[in-house]
Amino acid sequence: YSSTGTSLCTCSHMHLTMMVLIWLFFLFYRTHEQKSHASDEKRIKFASELSSLEREIHMARHHAREQLDRLAIQRMVEENMALERHAVEEKISRAPEILVRLRSHTVWEKMSVRLCFTVQGFPSPVVQWYKNEELITPASDPAKYTVENKYGVHVLHINRADFDDSATYSAVATNIHGQASTNCAVVVRRFRESEEPHPAGIMPFHLPLSYDVCFTHFDVQFLEKFGVTFATEGETLTLKCSVLVTPELKRLRPRAEWYRDDVLIKDSKWTKLYFGEGQAALSFTHLNKDDEGLYTLRMVTKGGVNEYSAFLFVRDADALIAGAPGAPMDVKCHDANRDYVIVTWKPPNITTQNPVIGYFVDKCEVGLENWVQCNDAPVKICKYPVTGLCEGRSYIFRVRAVNSAGISRPSRVSEPVAALDPFDLERTQTVHVDEGRKIVIKKDDLEGDIQIPGPPTNVHASEISKTYVVLSWDPPVPRGREPLTYFIEKSMVGSGSWQRVNAQVAVKSPRYAVFDLAEGKPYVFRVLSANKHGISDPSEITEPIQPQDTVVVPSAPGRVVATRNTKTSVVVQWDKPKHEENLYGYYIDYSVVGSNQWEPANHKPINYSRFVVHGLETGEQYIFRVKAVNAVGFSENSQESEAIKVQAALTCPSYPHGITLLNCDGHSMTLGWKAPKYSGGSPILGYYIDKREANHKNWHEVNSSLICRTIYTVGTFQTFWTWFVLILCSWQSYIFM
Repeated sequence: YSSTGTSLCTCSHMHLTMMVLIWLFFLFYRTHEQKSHASDEKRIKFASELSSLEREIHMARHHAREQLDRLAIQRMVEENMALERHAVEEKISRAPEILVRLRSHTVWEKMSVRLCFTVQGFPSPVVQWYKNEELITPASDPAKYTVENKYGVHVLHINRADFDDSATYSAVATNIHGQASTNCAVVVRRFRESEEPHPAGIMPFHLPLSYDVCFTHFDVQFLEKFGVTFATEGETLTLKCSVLVTPELKRLRPRAEWYRDDVLIKDSKWTKLYFGEGQAALSFTHLNKDDEGLYTLRMVTKGGVNEYSAFLFVRDADALIAGAPGAPMDVKCHDANRDYVIVTWKPPNITTQNPVIGYFVDKCEVGLENWVQCNDAPVKICKYPVTGLCEGRSYIFRVRAVNSAGISRPSRVSEPVAALDPFDLERTQTVHVDEGRKIVIKKDDLEGDIQIPGPPTNVHASEISKTYVVLSWDPPVPRGREPLTYFIEKSMVGSGSWQRVNAQVAVKSPRYAVFDLAEGKPYVFRVLSANKHGISDPSEITEPIQPQDTVVVPSAPGRVVATRNTKTSVVVQWDKPKHEENLYGYYIDYSVVGSNQWEPANHKPINYSRFVVHGLETGEQYIFRVKAVNAVGFSENSQESEAIKVQAALTCPSYPHGITLLNCDGHSMTLGWKAPKYSGGSPILGYYIDKREANHKNWHEVNSSLICRTIYTVGTFQTFWTWFVLILCSWQSYIFM
């Protein structure tokens, strides 16, 4: 039993263990199955999200690629449109051209005037109106002037014209390619009632008297005067002077004129003029050394001209680089044509700087701000032919000086100049016929059809320099109707070969500047003309031409003499140099005795051999020297003057003036007069008066002691006698009757 029971227990235990294992296995399987199912769900969810993200990324890439392609296409279209627009604008771009010019008018007072003209050009020109060369600003007087512009027709309305509106009116049309102008005269007639017949016995109550008062003398006094002025480049400045004119007549107003070194000054970009309410003013918007000089204010009246003068000194502005020279000045353009312009200038005074080694010339098309340097290496003389200009366009130029320390500030810009050939104007002839009509005949119309042109004639060197030669020639005759161009060839004497100078670009003008010539070697030249039919035979060969400077440095000025002038100025005079070829002028330097430091007295060359040096210290001793200057450079310094102490010079005073009879009672006369204009460097001590009878020649002294005032009563005159009175002031006299 026991064994059997043991066996049964063992079987039961094994069965129970098996059941537990089966249950555990089932439980593990269920748990694993659940985990596997959850893992599969996560895997499926992740795969779904990843697929969705991939689709979004793909769509984003697709949209980005579409936008980039769209932007690239848009940019390409804009660039093509800009190129096409630029090409079209280049084709239609042209300087202003006046189609219908202004017409002169004569109108009655209080009538309105309508001035109109028609202009074309691209870009559309900007039009400015001028009255006697003074700019008209409608905004300042809208009741008087009205300006209209419609479809290229420009109109200036002058409302209710009065006598002062009689003037020359001009209109200037400007765009980036040039400018054109037209002018006319407007005469406003004033109705005079004296010309209108009146009924018998009826006269207008405001008729003038039967006699007219004619003033043959106007007294002009300069009250608050501008003196010797020192300024610096870049500053603004106004020269003012108060003027008193007696008698003051509304219809006989004086005219104020300003002059610099005897050259009339007009309103411009740099200078503004004003005269009114007893004050004349000249304003400078931006000073340059070009503005230095002797300024004179002239008051022009019916009785004559009165004037006052003073000197304006303009110093160099601070250099951009320490030690750099001052800016050149007086930049001008010469011999302008379609292919080049010759630019000239004057060199700066280099008393306190190192010598100038050359100059850079810059050009800029009018209306733009893009300055382009014309020469790669500094040019050593003050003249340079600028090439590479676009025909029909206007340019301005400036110059910069160079020394071992650096480059100077640029000069003041030149006046605009157009790249046009004046020779074309010589081929037209105007014939005036009846009723004011005119016929313009061109030589092209008379010469007929010419195929291949003939060779140019009269080929010669119009200008010779060390670095270039300017050739000039006459076009072939007849030349035909087709546009002509030219090719220039050069040959070094003895070489036997010819080299075409302008192989890339044909020349349109009968002048050309040839560069890249070997210094000291002689050359010969010839020119060929060409049109669309072909090239002519070469012209006759020129005489041998050797590049060299035809202008040499001037010799030093002669003896320098300094004399006293005022307590702050000295008069310096000198002898002209023996060789004064094409002089620009002179520079004067001064130095305090013993200091060995020289300072420039003037900053712009003067053309005369006498100069007043201002701004000196009273009581100091100075010495002076002078140097001459031309396009090539400076002469040697002259010998130094003898030392002079600055103090006022003593001279005889000028005569008293303006003697007037203030009162006469039959037995005495009260006289008044004005003090001398110049005291001679010392105060006036007094006056002596002489008198004589009209029919006698002997003068008699009135006072034995000095009269200190400018008024005096002379007694013991006999009634009904005519007397002459003489007032003496330090040896000078004035006769009064």
